[in-house]
Amino acid sequence: MHREGEITVVDVEGQLIVGNRQELKQKVLDELERGERKFLIDFSQTGYIDSSGLGVLVSLSKKIREQGGELRLANLNDDLKTLFELTKLDTLFQIAETRERALDSF
Repeated sequence: MHREGEITVVDVEGQLIVGNRQELKQKVLDELERGERKFLIDFSQTGYIDSSGLGVLVSLSKKIREQGGELRLANLNDDLKTLFELTKLDTLFQIAETRERALDSF
């Protein structure tokens, strides 16, 4: 996790699943508590997200919005894009093709 200007960028490596979802959630919530409001989660190194991983993203999206913040997602591979479309989560999240586009969209 690092910052680009006012934006907190979180890279998810490997998979976002039951085993590591809590770690991601805690990292983002800690930053939210510190006053950060703009978040970008980059999935360029992510191959797989299970239902609990999706649940965490939905929960974080809600918490960030409640605090007046914004969350963007970037670099979903084709499988992940399909997953988001099938679950209709592509309508909940603002998803960008690249990290640059996501950063520009804030």
